[in-house]
Amino acid sequence: MSEIQSLARGLKILDLLGQNPDGASITELAEILGVDKGSASRLVSTLARYGYAEKDETTRRYHPGPQVVSLSRSVLTRLPLREAAKPFLRHLMERTGECAHLAVPAQGKVLYIDQAESPATLRVNAEVGTMNPLHCTALGKALLAFGNIAMPTELVRFTTNTIRSKRTLAQHLEQVRQFGYAVDDEEFDPGVRCIAVPVFDFRGKLVGSIGISGPSSRVTPEKLPNLAATVVEIGKALSERLTFSRQE
Repeated sequence: MSEIQSLARGLKILDLLGQNPDGASITELAEILGVDKGSASRLVSTLARYGYAEKDETTRRYHPGPQVVSLSRSVLTRLPLREAAKPFLRHLMERTGECAHLAVPAQGKVLYIDQAESPATLRVNAEVGTMNPLHCTALGKALLAFGNIAMPTELVRFTTNTIRSKRTLAQHLEQVRQFGYAVDDEEFDPGVRCIAVPVFDFRGKLVGSIGISGPSSRVTPEKLPNLAATVVEIGKALSERLTFSRQE
C-alpha cells in the first residue's frame, strides 16, 4: 500500500521530537530523514504552524508543540483501561496512603495514563503522559516481567541502585515473576520506592501495570511486604474486573 511521503516524514519528525528531550535542529532532522535542510525546514515549519511543533528561539531547536499534548490527553481519556481502573486507583491510594499510578507500555518505555494523588504533604506524583524507563521503575519492570516486551537496548543509570547489567535485570525479572510484584528500590529517583503489579485483560494478555510510589521514609523495607500484598490484591481485582467486563 502506497503512502504519502511528506506525511510519513512529518510523522517521523513527531516521533523524533517526542523521543529526544533536547529536541532536534533542522540539520539533525534533515540528516535523519535523508532530505536537504530546506525540505526539513518546510516540514517542521508546517508542523509548527498547526501547533504540533514549536521552536526554541534561543537554541533554534524544535520540540513537540502544545497540540501534541492536547491530542495525547484526548486519547488517554478515552482508553477503556483508564476508565475501568479509576476506582481501583482510588482504593489503592486510600489503602496505602501513597500515590497510585496506572501505566501502559509505549515506544519502549512506560507511559503513565492515570493516577490517584495522595493527600500527604510529601508525595510522589507522575503527570499523566509522562514516559519513564522500563528497567528502573516498578511499573516498567512489571510490564517487562509479565509481557512480551523487548528488553531495553541500553540500561541508563539514574541512581547508584539502577540495574545496569542485562543479565542481572533478567535474573531480577525472574524474581518479579516469582513474587508477583515489582519493586523500584530508589533505582529511578533517590529517596523514592515504588511497588507495581501487572494488569491483564479477559484474554490473559498484559494490558498495563498498576502500583504505588512513595518516599523511602514511608515505604520502608519493613512495610514493603504488607504494601505489596495490597498492591497485588487490588491489581488482581482490576484484572478480574476487565475479565468480567468482557462477559457483560
